[in-house]
Amino acid sequence: MNERRLLAPRWHTAGLAGILLATFAAGALWQGKAAAAPGPGPVPAHRGVLGIYATAIFLDAALFYYVWAFTSKNGTPLRALVGGRWASMKDFLTDAAIAAPFWVVWEWTADFVHGILGRSTAKSVDVLLPRTPAEIGLWILVCLTAGFCEEAVFRGYLQKQLELLSGNAAIAIAGQAICFGVAHGYQGWHNVVVITTLGALYGLLLLWRRSTRPGMIAHAWADFYGGLQMHWLPSLFFR
Repeated sequence: MNERRLLAPRWHTAGLAGILLATFAAGALWQGKAAAAPGPGPVPAHRGVLGIYATAIFLDAALFYYVWAFTSKNGTPLRALVGGRWASMKDFLTDAAIAAPFWVVWEWTADFVHGILGRSTAKSVDVLLPRTPAEIGLWILVCLTAGFCEEAVFRGYLQKQLELLSGNAAIAIAGQAICFGVAHGYQGWHNVVVITTLGALYGLLLLWRRSTRPGMIAHAWADFYGGLQMHWLPSLFFR
């Protein structure tokens, strides 16, 4: 095993795995009830979407806090999780230039895996996508929070921690990708497979750049674009 100091104690990583398994179980239960119900089932009505967005922001922030609180106590600063900071506009533009083609590959990969798996039978959550300017405003905050928190947790912490524990980068990438997919269990097994594959792509990006910053940009943009294309982008570009 790699003898470098771990980012946090082993029990902390096990605790994170337990949280993600509980999240998966809750998501699977929700999907099971949704599939058994006629019509939209227990999928919330769109009118409650702002509360759902606020909850998503809180849960992502809480997961990040769980990681940051213990890694910082263990002597691992936030910059070590993120992989540095933007010291200049040039740094940001460099990461953005990397994130843009990565997102294209991300989209192609998602479409390819969806094509292999076929049509998803999971209860759709499209009703929760933003439609009004107020919803879009909060959705942007959801995307920014997810981009920062999830990349810091799954790639900045979990992937690096697993590599320290196993001494193997491939195991670390696969492990964090599986956990990333499991955390999205509420979207059904079809999307869990797709998201696991995309998590591996994010892991490869981290392995190359040694920073989560390009992944954060790509992640936030992918969520933003995915949330708007269903209701807004078609009307803007194809009317």
